Amino acid sequence: MAVSMQLSEFLRARRARTRPEDVGLPELPGRRRVAGLRREELSQLAGVSVSYYTRLEQGQSVNASDGVLNALATALRLDEHEHAHLRQLASQRRRPHRRPPVERVDSLTRDLLRSMGDTPALVLGRRTDVLAWNPLAHALLAGHLDPAAPDRPEDRPNLSRMLFLDPHTRDLYADWDRKAQAVVGSLRQVAGHHPEDGLLASLVGELTMACPEFAALWSDHRVRPCEGDSYRLRHPLIGELTVTQQILAPTRSPEQSLVLVTTEENSSSQDTLVLLRGYASWSAAR
Repeated sequence: MAVSMQLSEFLRARRARTRPEDVGLPELPGRRRVAGLRREELSQLAGVSVSYYTRLEQGQSVNASDGVLNALATALRLDEHEHAHLRQLASQRRRPHRRPPVERVDSLTRDLLRSMGDTPALVLGRRTDVLAWNPLAHALLAGHLDPAAPDRPEDRPNLSRMLFLDPHTRDLYADWDRKAQAVVGSLRQVAGHHPEDGLLASLVGELTMACPEFAALWSDHRVRPCEGDSYRLRHPLIGELTVTQQILAPTRSPEQSLVLVTTEENSSSQDTLVLLRGYASWSAAR
């Protein structure tokens, strides 16, 4: 079982992020030549030989045991998501990139989407492609795009691409930095589960070349599933409002995400969203 280069990059990034004082090592006099822990220091903390850890970090070792991975996770102070990501990367076999089948939305999920007329809702694929949205989600998050675009696989909007490359979407999120970190952390987790996904690799390559902010976040190797959070939006038609984006997994399509957008009850944001409902109804009628 070959250790992937993703594992090598992840270990190097996490080692560089961990300071000696964070793990109880004394600060030695003189200037350190590397950011974070040295390989020798991490090997000592994890109880493995320096030569073994070096091979592991260089992608030359095989069959890292659960004990070694757990020790490294403890030494690097990984959280539960990063620890799970480490184990996932260590279990990968090298496989060539392949083009996965087109993602489709199950009919029951579409029925659920249609039933949420008063709640903005959309379905995302595992690479953050917008597979479907209801009129209110379209009006709230991407009114400048063709509402029928998700029905055409070759034209589907991609949330990650929109967030980093579409000026309309960047302007929409008042706290863009936090949203960007969440999206990249989730993409990094998906990449760990699907290293053979050629379309995902192509998306990451495109965003890395086109957007320095994405490249910096991707190189940090932070892993965090998108489970839900609140964001301030600056909508071009209805003004500012605060929404909570909650993410559910459809039972019949667990790799897809059903995103529900809600507002706090009896808040000004709730009143603002009501205005958008009227606009969305008028636009759909046209």
